[in-house]
Amino acid sequence: MRQVFDPIEHGTWTSAVVGLGYVGLPLVVTQAEAGIPVLGYDVSRETIDALAQGRSHIDDVSDGELAAVKELARFSADPADLAAADVVFICVPTPLAVGKQPDVAFIERAAEAIAGALRPGQLVVLESTTYPGTTSDVVQPILERSGLKLDEDFLLAYAPERVDPGNRSFGTANIPRVVGGVSADSTAAAEKAYGRFLAKVHPVRDARVAEMAKLLENTFRWVNIALVNEMASIARSIGVDIWEVIDAARTKPFGFMAFYPGPGVGGHCIPLDPFYLQWAARLTGEDARFIELAQVINARMPQVVVSRLQDALNDRALALRGAKVLVLGVAYKPNVRDYRESPSLEIIGLLQHAGAVVSYADPHVPEVDDHGVRLDAVEATPEAVRDADAVLILTDHDDVDYAAIAADAVLVLDTRNACRRRGVHSERVVVL
Repeated sequence: MRQVFDPIEHGTWTSAVVGLGYVGLPLVVTQAEAGIPVLGYDVSRETIDALAQGRSHIDDVSDGELAAVKELARFSADPADLAAADVVFICVPTPLAVGKQPDVAFIERAAEAIAGALRPGQLVVLESTTYPGTTSDVVQPILERSGLKLDEDFLLAYAPERVDPGNRSFGTANIPRVVGGVSADSTAAAEKAYGRFLAKVHPVRDARVAEMAKLLENTFRWVNIALVNEMASIARSIGVDIWEVIDAARTKPFGFMAFYPGPGVGGHCIPLDPFYLQWAARLTGEDARFIELAQVINARMPQVVVSRLQDALNDRALALRGAKVLVLGVAYKPNVRDYRESPSLEIIGLLQHAGAVVSYADPHVPEVDDHGVRLDAVEATPEAVRDADAVLILTDHDDVDYAAIAADAVLVLDTRNACRRRGVHSERVVVL
């Protein structure tokens, strides 16, 4: 496969990135910053037109960053343009289907688009999170429908994305990347390619190892979040402050990693990825009991929040029905505008069903329309805070004045410990 290795070894290879969301667009920018000519491909003409005009649609890439790489990065909605690239990266969504089954339809469509333009000498790399075996059992057969063969004409590898939206310390360029090929040559080529624009690359035996490594990373977080959520319920029942417990435990310099309770789990990875692993385990006859138990615990947290708010209102001789509740934060994590799978939406829905009058403030999300919730954001002005019977902190954005919130509010239920973590202490603030 010298026709693949030669441009990679000599640093002359060109790139194409399929899918320009929170993974693909930062990858385009990172490669261009490293001097790699790169094509960004997406099926959305609207996305392509905006990017071509220098307008970014995600938090982690600014318009200025797009402008800085415009000489090396171009954008297209024509799959035929993929033929010009030496290395093609697939960065498309992998949602869950009904019954929490894996949905790899986006991967299949991306592979079909690539197969239609595939030529001898290309390396294809899948980055989308998926179950072990997808690269070899789904992507490879689609690519080989072109008449080209793995190792004879093209190479194929898997390198799971590790993007953490909103993280200012770790981005695409400095997060170590695991790579595993469907063949030995594919692993070697992918390792060399990623080494051109990333600080560290960790090769593994094959694509299945790399696929499972990503699922382990996020299942680890899913299970430990469930554990600390359960611990929070136990601590409250026996009159112990779970946040102080965690602060004490994390002083141990080994054998402990701090996780924190919250209103539920949201985002594009953690609520979904464990079920890809669970599904793969069931195919082999294995149980995934930790994943199932974690699902039970994490799924009930929105109801726990509503019950906790109802108790806090009752303590002040107020009913939840008819109460005016101001929700602070609907994004799934701090300092981003992404509200996919955010527990805030389920909590708002539960509150509305219980008869509460709900409004929300979020400096990053001007409106929401998902999970049956359709609301426009309001400003968390002193008047709005004072007018609410309760303020419910669900996302702890940095650009919120929590001291002012605590001073103006009648009642604050802080599910993130946002107030005390910033030195704000008030009898009006209760924690989850």
